[in-house]
Amino acid sequence: MSASLPPAIKDDFPLLSRSVHGRPIVYLDSAATSQKPRAVLDAMAVYYATVNANVHRGAYEIAAQATEAMEGARRAVARFVNAASANEIVFTKNVTEAINLVARSWGGANLGPGDAVLVTEMEHHANIVPWHIMAAERGFELRWIPLTPDGRLDLENLDRLLDGVKLVGCTAMSNVLGTLNPIRRLADAAHGAGALLLVDAAQYVPHLPTDVQALGADFLGFTGHKMCGPTGIGVLWARAELLDAMPPFLGGGEMILDVRKDGFLPNEIPHKFEAGTPPIAEIVGLGAAVEYLSGLGMDRVREHEVSLTAYALRTLSERYGDDLVVHGPPEPAARGGVLSMAYRDVHPHDVSQVLDQHGVCVRAGHHCAKPLMRQLGVGATARASLYVYNDESDIDALADALAEAGELFAW
Repeated sequence: MSASLPPAIKDDFPLLSRSVHGRPIVYLDSAATSQKPRAVLDAMAVYYATVNANVHRGAYEIAAQATEAMEGARRAVARFVNAASANEIVFTKNVTEAINLVARSWGGANLGPGDAVLVTEMEHHANIVPWHIMAAERGFELRWIPLTPDGRLDLENLDRLLDGVKLVGCTAMSNVLGTLNPIRRLADAAHGAGALLLVDAAQYVPHLPTDVQALGADFLGFTGHKMCGPTGIGVLWARAELLDAMPPFLGGGEMILDVRKDGFLPNEIPHKFEAGTPPIAEIVGLGAAVEYLSGLGMDRVREHEVSLTAYALRTLSERYGDDLVVHGPPEPAARGGVLSMAYRDVHPHDVSQVLDQHGVCVRAGHHCAKPLMRQLGVGATARASLYVYNDESDIDALADALAEAGELFAW
């Protein structure tokens, strides 16, 4: 474990104490979902055991406590990303829902024939498919920022690409390449062209200090389950004036102030976008995850991951040379701890299955990024992804297990 984080941090995560196939588990799939510390598990259990009630409408004691637990978590999330107000934090199911909310609500009200939306070739499907759907309905153009050979954005023709664009959608960190994108530069360029910037920060917020105001974004989404929190809870942050102007995304309870036979009056933000009973326990769990990560210190989290990524790249290169390719920028400081690998001619799913027999958990597939896979000229990769609870022994276990895959599939 890096000196920047406590060496006993694995003890905070109960699942990491178990074995699979008779071997200690080595969890290297945090880009898909992270493990949960006891602090998060306990917070959710305490909520259900002591204050379980619906929020905002009850006048009795535990209903008020449940409301405070949820709204306290909202305030904690706002502090974590330096939002100007907790009212700019909208709880969603995940980043996918957050982006769909923007596409359907803001896009439905602002996009039409003659307009364009600009995304990058490294986007997750969650930041592609909603725009395809809306383009088919509204008749606007979908454009693409290309990539350089080393997996960065090719911004040479950005001014031309921005002509007529109303919104730019970009991942802050690629879930395949690990590339850290220049969000502030994109924000300034987008605003200079009269466009807004939407950031998919699913891979960024869990790993780096995040200041939405300094980034200059207009919309930014992230998800709880990749940052030590539970599944089923995500966040859309947006500037308050944008949320105020946008129509509701879903209709029903909680998102209204009044309903009449001839219409309705929507609630104030953020509740206008939170129809129905929210996932209260999951929100409480996200709040606990934010407090846990804040206690570690996000600067220290980033320092740890840069150091561990450097060790991983060095170890894999020394052990396997040209037999193994890690896609994306070669400099650890320019990327996150996401290692998408091509190992000889061994299929990524075969690599993953062999690693599993050694207790090493990695993800194999297209990682919901098929346009990027086509740019890389591959159908899939085996992806190892790092987080706060990983250390050099996990990288050594990965490297040793890869040797077995090479021997097993040697022709």
